[in-house]
Amino acid sequence: MATDAPPPSKEQHKLPSPEEFTEVQESAEFGELRRSYRSFAFPLTVGFIAWYLLYVLLSNYAGDFMGTKVVGNINVALVLGLAQFLTTFLIAWWYAHHAAATFDPKAEAIKSRMEDGA
Repeated sequence: MATDAPPPSKEQHKLPSPEEFTEVQESAEFGELRRSYRSFAFPLTVGFIAWYLLYVLLSNYAGDFMGTKVVGNINVALVLGLAQFLTTFLIAWWYAHHAAATFDPKAEAIKSRMEDGA
């Protein structure tokens, strides 16, 4: 199997020691990356779980409301069920774009510094 480039040698990418990993993990830059991730991901996760549980609770305890016709044979339960799929895809899309713009550059900077031994 032919490749365009030779595999990286150990001189190009030295493996960081456990102490270097610990040092980076305790750095302010890594702490900021972790804080920015958590401040984005945790509220979205909690919000989506609450939205999902609301749907489940309404399905179990508000049958009359969920059975209300919206248009033709389409009822509130179907609309909210489809909205679950829509919000799942929107959250995934939003996270991917936010991560690419915010988290990935910071993580790449940390990674490249560790690989360069700086």
